[in-house]
Amino acid sequence: MSKELPKMYQNKIKKDFSNIQKVFSTMYEDRNIEVEENTKTDMYTVEQKIYNIFKSPTYIYKADVVIITNNGKLEKRIVGKNRNNLITIDNEYIPINDINDIYIK
Repeated sequence: MSKELPKMYQNKIKKDFSNIQKVFSTMYEDRNIEVEENTKTDMYTVEQKIYNIFKSPTYIYKADVVIITNNGKLEKRIVGKNRNNLITIDNEYIPINDINDIYIK
């Protein structure tokens, strides 16, 4: 005993829509080399880079970043910042004064 449902109205679209935006993005295979070469001429300070990471539209509650210090590179997942430190998801504190460069992984 199947019951027939009434047909839905389907409007025909007869015009062109031009509100579609095209987006172009490039990603480098070896980002580490490019970032290390540009650290000398970079116009942002470490504080500004940290601010940009936390204010980016892709940041929700954590960000995977690469941190370059005098001791080497660290790949961490940061979740917050206090006055002097970055806070990782593992509850580690990384002093901001020790950071030479930081970028999103």
